[in-house]
Amino acid sequence: MKTQTSSESNIITIDVQKAKNLIRNDEYRYIDVRTEEEFMKGHIDLDDVLNIPYMIDTPQGRVKNGKFMEQVMQLCDKEGHLIVGCQSGVRSLYAANILLQAGFKHVCNMGGGYLAWVENDIPVTVTTSNVEL
Repeated sequence: MKTQTSSESNIITIDVQKAKNLIRNDEYRYIDVRTEEEFMKGHIDLDDVLNIPYMIDTPQGRVKNGKFMEQVMQLCDKEGHLIVGCQSGVRSLYAANILLQAGFKHVCNMGGGYLAWVENDIPVTVTTSNVEL
């Protein structure tokens, strides 16, 4: 595991193969922090994946989701094991940092994000018109 240091926390960044193994073995829960639109275009193939956007699209452009922590707190326990992912690994790094600052104990960032997941030929799910393909 590679550790990246942010201003206030040590964030553990893992590659997609490690993330896949931890998630599939039910050791970690996956939070996809991309927008709902990005998520619908394709996401990692898991039954229990959570989509909690870190950023949301507004008429004024993309802004931080003011309800991000509230939404995470409703669905996840601070003692739970979480892997945070996004499109390329940047938003998830910020989201992981916020979760660690909020007292979540076991948070990893998935380096490379969804793009790396796809590049490694790991199965994905695409949702169109509310119908799973």
